Formats: sequence, structure tokens, C-alpha cells
Amino acid sequence: MELKATSMGKRLAQHPYNRVRLLAAGVEVSGDRHEYLIPFNELLNISCRRGMVWGELEFLLPDSKVVRLHGTEWQETQRFYHYLLQAWQTWSAEMSAICVEVLTELKQAIDRFGEQDRWIPRGELQALRGTIAKQFAALPLPLARLTEFSDCREPYQVCQRWLEQGEAALRQRNRDWTARMLEQHHDFFASVETSPLNASQCEAVVNGEDAVLVLAGAGSGKTSVLVARAGWLLRRRLAAPEQILLLAFGRQAAEEMNDRIQARLGVADIQARTFHALALHIIREGSSKQPVVSKLEGDTAARHALLIAVWRQQCDEKKAQANGWRQWLRDELEWELPEGHFWQDDRLAKRLASRLDRWLGLMRMHGGAQAAMIAEVPEEVRELFSKRVKLMAPLLKAWKSALKEEGALDFSGLIHQAIAILDKGRFISPWKHILVDEFQDISPQRAALLTALRQQNARTTLFAVGDDWQAIYRFSGAEMSLTTAFHQAFGDGDRCVLDTTYRFNDRIGDIANRFVQQNPHQLRKPLNSLTKGTKKAIGLLPQEQLEPLLNKLSGYARADERVLLLARYHHLRPEVLDKAKTRWPKLNLDFMTIHASKGQQADFVILLGLQTGKEGFPAPARESVIEVGLLPQPDDFPDAEERRLAYVALTRARQQVWMLYDRERPSPFVEQFRQLGVPLLRKA
Repeated sequence: MELKATSMGKRLAQHPYNRVRLLAAGVEVSGDRHEYLIPFNELLNISCRRGMVWGELEFLLPDSKVVRLHGTEWQETQRFYHYLLQAWQTWSAEMSAICVEVLTELKQAIDRFGEQDRWIPRGELQALRGTIAKQFAALPLPLARLTEFSDCREPYQVCQRWLEQGEAALRQRNRDWTARMLEQHHDFFASVETSPLNASQCEAVVNGEDAVLVLAGAGSGKTSVLVARAGWLLRRRLAAPEQILLLAFGRQAAEEMNDRIQARLGVADIQARTFHALALHIIREGSSKQPVVSKLEGDTAARHALLIAVWRQQCDEKKAQANGWRQWLRDELEWELPEGHFWQDDRLAKRLASRLDRWLGLMRMHGGAQAAMIAEVPEEVRELFSKRVKLMAPLLKAWKSALKEEGALDFSGLIHQAIAILDKGRFISPWKHILVDEFQDISPQRAALLTALRQQNARTTLFAVGDDWQAIYRFSGAEMSLTTAFHQAFGDGDRCVLDTTYRFNDRIGDIANRFVQQNPHQLRKPLNSLTKGTKKAIGLLPQEQLEPLLNKLSGYARADERVLLLARYHHLRPEVLDKAKTRWPKLNLDFMTIHASKGQQADFVILLGLQTGKEGFPAPARESVIEVGLLPQPDDFPDAEERRLAYVALTRARQQVWMLYDRERPSPFVEQFRQLGVPLLRKA
């Protein structure tokens, strides 16, 4: 059947189309120079209009495209329109029956998806969306027409909602499921630790995303969450004990975690390991080698002695080396050097030993050849970096020789070898769930080991607990951005926040939280305290008031209440402590560096050394070009890591903090704390 424009209509309309022909399942609109085929599966609507003289047909297509035919005789236009409309509607009714069947099956699949008795990760949503989009593309009717058919409308709208608003729908579905779990398993969450878990802890424990970052502020119960997470995986039969890998950064932390799991869960098969113990296991299982860790790694004195001996030898034997070292230490580090054979000076050697140890460690952590190290540093420091690396080369060579002679590996070598074995497929990871403590301390090398493990087993989840506010180990290679940009590094997942601290009062919390968050690079999170604190809970005190303060504390601090003195460096331990055992015999006093206090707590904290200068706090930047080239980039905010260090110090205290400052040379932190409302006290 065909409809044509009249001769007059064709001439006056001046339109590209002047005839339309009905096909088996579509129409063909054409003119003298143009032809357009419109299949019914692309046709959204047909309308018929009467003009002043002629009729007009209009075909609506996707993307608001319209094809029109003008200049047809009106009665013929009406007749063609009704015939066409009947054919199109008959075809549409037949196609809608097919659509109903497909959409109903899709809706049932969505219902089954949502009704699962488990947390549904976002990755599975992507697969569901892919299925919906694929099925939609195969439907015979345009999607815009599906709501016209009563049988199609409801299943289509369900599918469309998951396609367009799937993230929100899945979040709500997982929230509802979480609420049911917390109610059904109330006994578990109330008894898995010595105190019942709070809501934010419970929600973190049951979160089933493939990569979960739990931001655990100071004193918020991160260890409880890790223990409960392991218990939850066992309780829900999501993993056998041997499929759970717990990782800690130090041997003591790993042993404490094992003791806690044994005591709370009664399970001996879950073993917390250090990253180095994990690497050792992978090497032993994935190769014929039985490596051991070098004794030098556990003996700082022997390590320093080796490095200083080699350093002295190279300065003795090669004048160019001696001159290079003189320039490095004097010009770059601004150290005062004795004249002549400066390398024989024992005091200088003692001071340099820890630096050599750190620089060698960074080079070993990099693991590449010298040329690769040099090529990767910023161009503006490359030339100087190259000179320093060449000075370090004999020490690196001696270190490798010592390892070879011992038949052992150092810590960096362990992780490099483990990654190589994983990459070659010589070890297949048995772990379905990896749980990591103190994640803010992770280095790129350790992160690469985690990534290699997860690539071995695509279904391995990563559950990382840490606090970017307490990231204070950049000097040893830790990279805070692996926490702040967690999902960029480890894939899609979720972030949970433990929002309650059980350690310090709200006054200490308010000051510490506002101070650390002045750095915009720190992740924003709430951290609420359960106890109220007075304005006296934190104060600034002149440093000469230390002894009167200890006198005062001895009058009211109980024997079981700990008083912790903290300083930026070991050698800042105050001399007054030498007489503490006899002067204040019942005062429970401890001294340590702020770095060493991480994980500690006390009733009262005295922070020492808020002053400017070489021994000041914040410490002035004193990085060599070796650190500049091999350490992660610092965040772009003044004294960023020193701020986090101050936060760690303040949040060791349960009841009260005194920050002791130098009146003559006050630290810039003094004024910043004063602006936050910390009072300046005249005396203890």
C-alpha cells in the first residue's frame, strides 16, 4: 500500500519526501532524491494532521528525530494512516508478548539478585547491569514504548531502575540486609570481644565489598573489628580458617593479634603474619629454595658496623670518594666535619650510621638497577641523585656480598622474590580474604605484594584497617596516598568509618581532630568521644614547669594510672627523670619517642619540646636527595607529617594532655593550638 503527494502538493511543499509505502514491518518514505526506511522497531509514534489544503503524516523516531510527508490528499492520507496504524499496532502487540517474556525473566533475575542472603558487592552490580543492557538491546520494541503495554510496564520499570539507579538501589538493599544481620546475630556482636561492638564497628565487619577500607581513628577499636571480621567470616562460612590471611607490620603486633584471635575465637588455624613472614612462606612454597632472613636485619649494631667499615674503607682508598662524601655531608646535610680524615671521627660515624642504613634500605626497597633508580627521579634532582647513588654503590655491593656469604635475604629481597614468584604463577594463593592492620603504614612494595596475591585469586577480598591521620612512617617508605586514594590502588569497594573513640575525652578529641584536619589532604571523618572533658583536659605549659607538673601529678595520680612523657627524639629525654624513682616513687612514669608510642595509651600525656630549631617540633625538613628521590612524595601542606605526629601524641591520653613549649623559641604549633582554643597556662 502506498500514499503519494498530489502534483500540486509535491510542487508547492518543496519537501524531500513525497510518497510513503507500507512494508511488511515498516515504512519506506521517499522522494526524487531521498529514500528513508523506517522499521517498526525504530518507530515511536505516528501522527496524522490536516493542513489548509493537504494532509500531513509525521513519524517520530529515537533521539527526537522526525520524518514528515506533506502534500497528500486528505482523505487518502486518512485512509493510509488508519491502515498503517492498524498494521503497526498489530505488530506491536505481537512484539510486546516477546518483550513481556524477556522482561519477566529479567525481573526474576533481579529479584533473585536482591534476595540473596549475603552482602552483594558492587562488582556484581556491573555484571547485572551488563545483562540488563544486553537484553534491552535485543528487544524488538523501542524501550521508549514499553510503558505503553501494561504487561511490560512494571518489569521494565524495575529493570530500568537498576540500570539507572543501581548504585543507590544496591546501597539501600545492602543497608537493609546489614540491619537484618545485626539483629539476627546480635549475640555474636555482643560477645565476640570483651565489650559489645558498636553500630559502626558491626557495619564494617559485615561489609562484603571486594576492597574495604576501614578508617579507624585513635582508640576506636580497630583490633576488635579485625578479630570480629575473622569471626564473622567463619560464622557465615565465607571462609575456612586457612583461607583467611591476617597481616601486621611487626612481629609483636602479629603475635598480639594471634593471641587475641585464639582467646576470642578459639581458632588456632588463623595465623597473623608480618609481610616478611608471608614473603618467606611464598618463596618456600613456590620454589625449591629454603631462604632465611639475614641476621643483619635483626642486629642494628652489626649492620651499622658493616656500613661504617665499608664507608671508611672507600674514603681511605679513593680520594674522589672522600671528597664526594665531604661535599654530601657538609654542603647538603650541613654537618660540621673535622679537618683531614673526617671519616675516622667516631662521633661522626655514629651519627652517619643510621643515615647510611636508611639510604641503603630505600635503595634495596626500590630493587632496581642504579640506572633505573636514576631515571625515575625528578629531572631537577637527577644529576645530584646520580652522584649520591654512585657514592652509595660500594655499600650496596658490600651488603649484597654479606647476604650472599650468609646465604640469606634481607627484608626487601624477600618481598621482591615473593612478588616475582607470584607473577610467574609458581605459587597459587589459597587465601580468599586478606585482612591488613595499620594500613596507613603500607609502602608501595608491600602494596605490590597484596596486588600480586589478589591477581592469583580473582575472588580475594581486601579488608584494610587504618587511619591516615596517624600516617607517620613516610621516612621508612610508607605512602599515605595508598590509604587516601585506596580504591584507585585496589579497585572498587567501600569505605567504612569507626566513629567512636573509647580512649580520650571529647575535649582532647575536638582539639586533636581539628588540628589534623587543617590539612585538606587528610580524609574527613567524625570521631566522637564517650566521655566529657573540661577545658583543662589539654593545655600549653612552659617547659620549665615540667618538674612542678610531676610534683603535682604525684599528689593525685593513682599508682595504676600511667603518665607518659613523649618527645620527638630519644635524646630529648629530660634529666629530671633520672631522679624519678626516688623523687616520685609511686608515680607510674614512662618516656618514649612519639613514633614509638603508636598503639600506646596513658591516663596523662606530657608532650615535650614544642620549640623551633634543629631539635624542634615540628622538625625541620632534613632529607637528603636520596630520600627525595626514593621516598613517596610528601603531601603539599606545611609540616604535614609532623602534624600527624602531634595528633598521635595527643591521642595517647585518656584524661589530660600538657604540651610543654619554649617561651623564647616557641614552636609554630603553639600559636596554632592557641587559635584552636587551647589555653596558655602559666604554671602547673
